Amino acid sequence: MLNDFGMRFILANITISLLVVFIMIMKRAFRKHLSIRIQYNMWLLFLVILVIPFIPMKLPAFGQFPSLLTFLDSIHRQNIEKAVPAGALTDPAPTINWFSDLTVSVNRTSPSYFSTVLLIIWLCGILVLLFLTVRSSLKIRQLICSSLPVQNPYVKTLYKECREKSKIKKEIPVLSSAYLKSPISVGLLHPRIILPIHLISDYNEKEIRYILLHELQHYRFKDIPINYFMCFARIIYWFHPFVWYALRQMRNDRELACDASVLYLLDEDSYADYGNTLIHFAGKISRFSFPFATGLGGTKKQIKKRIISIASFRPETNLIKMKSKIIFGMTTAFVLTFTPILSIYAGSDATYDFSCSPSHIDHEDLSSYFKNYDGSFVLYNLNSDHWTIYNESGSLKRRSPDSTYKIYSGLFGLESGSITPETSLLSWNKVNYPIESWNKDQNLDSAIKNSVNWYFQTLDQKAGKKTLQKYIKQINYGNEDLSGGISRFWLESSLKISPVEQVEILKNFYTNEFKFKDSNVQAVKNTLLITKKMDNALYGKTGTGNVENKNINGWFIGFVEKSGNTYFFATNIQGKDKTDGANARNITLEILKAKQLYMTE
Repeated sequence: MLNDFGMRFILANITISLLVVFIMIMKRAFRKHLSIRIQYNMWLLFLVILVIPFIPMKLPAFGQFPSLLTFLDSIHRQNIEKAVPAGALTDPAPTINWFSDLTVSVNRTSPSYFSTVLLIIWLCGILVLLFLTVRSSLKIRQLICSSLPVQNPYVKTLYKECREKSKIKKEIPVLSSAYLKSPISVGLLHPRIILPIHLISDYNEKEIRYILLHELQHYRFKDIPINYFMCFARIIYWFHPFVWYALRQMRNDRELACDASVLYLLDEDSYADYGNTLIHFAGKISRFSFPFATGLGGTKKQIKKRIISIASFRPETNLIKMKSKIIFGMTTAFVLTFTPILSIYAGSDATYDFSCSPSHIDHEDLSSYFKNYDGSFVLYNLNSDHWTIYNESGSLKRRSPDSTYKIYSGLFGLESGSITPETSLLSWNKVNYPIESWNKDQNLDSAIKNSVNWYFQTLDQKAGKKTLQKYIKQINYGNEDLSGGISRFWLESSLKISPVEQVEILKNFYTNEFKFKDSNVQAVKNTLLITKKMDNALYGKTGTGNVENKNINGWFIGFVEKSGNTYFFATNIQGKDKTDGANARNITLEILKAKQLYMTE
């Protein structure tokens, strides 16, 4: 199977193909209502589409397009992740009043050989085209170095007139070369116009005037930098026939738009002369191919199309201009609705965007507590509205919540009416689990303390995905992605949350910012109580991510009530094995003891 990146990349490229077809349909259907310039600008929108797959963005919670991605993700994840009754973990200190830190393993296949081969082929294609492009760039550099500034006084005077007529203030160098058959414009930062030396020596005022006007229009409308984007698009999407076809059509439309811009500067009697100049250069291709250059020449087929366009050219009316803007705006709005699907990183939301005043955050070095673990710790003081954070990047990195999600699964079960604070008993489903404490009827309290998967999976199934999605969105739980399947999205699957978000949501849970029933919030809170001594109470829940019988993700989240204040915390640890909730809990307790927030005596 393909990995998640591969799935999204394929979906993005299918969407690109459909959008290319859509743009072409719009251009053809409204051809008589679109100006030539807007027809070319449609392809600029296409270039934006090609960039979007590599821009991270979040899927919106509405519309049918995101649901397609969710559906494909669901199919994909159900094929690569299956919960199996293996790798049970037990609490290392069962004699103390702790929750059992129990979990089951999930199997996750590595990226397939097929996916790896495809990636290698793609990269090889990019390298080949990149090599050819760099070689072409070096030839352009050699061409520029071998070219000489035009000294002909008539050409220089003519160029000045053309520049003034085009309303271009910058003086672009005009060079001549014996290695060209048709004129070109080159240079991203330092643009230049290079003319064939035979054109100057033969000196035909009309032809040179039209050529200079044409090349100046390329500069005026930023065609040179756009051409660079087109070349890079061709490199990245070398495998995509729709992209290659669209880029070829874009080049054709660019020249049509450039011709139209020149014709606007000429009187009607000069249209035929301009067309004859194109005919003169028809099929004249430079000795070398220059992908970064724009020019007057082209293939005979392209020239023929341009001659027809010139012959039928009429200045556009204000009505056509207005229609063009409306149609372009509608097309843009429609295309932008696809941006979440186009983004390869859409919905992944790997990092949480935490907005908090720096004056409310202390960054502490707590690395001595984490030893060999890659971990993070977050603490929030409710009364002072102050944060203490260790490892800021890790605290904003979203991970699977694993069993810490059960806090909210229980809350959702209460809110949906599947259980009540007084009657929360669910009958054991008679499946023989390797964890003995699971093989009996459970209520909310025992299910939380024994971390019973089947209990909370049953609650979620009773609530239904639609209701769960509503609750998840209501409390802003991480990336809000349930595409991994209703029984497994929180088990090293699609749902992700960062330590900072864990603390924020715990605070909102504690103060009931969710506007749930107070009795339901209190019922869940009661199940989280671990120890209480005097005015010091500790509440919490562990979570362990076990993949292929290896513990790779450990959580301990909760809050401490002490002396009329409440402190919310979240600890996450990552590792290749032996990384579980019990160790995350032990690290947390050591930190809380050092801060005198937790008492053992």
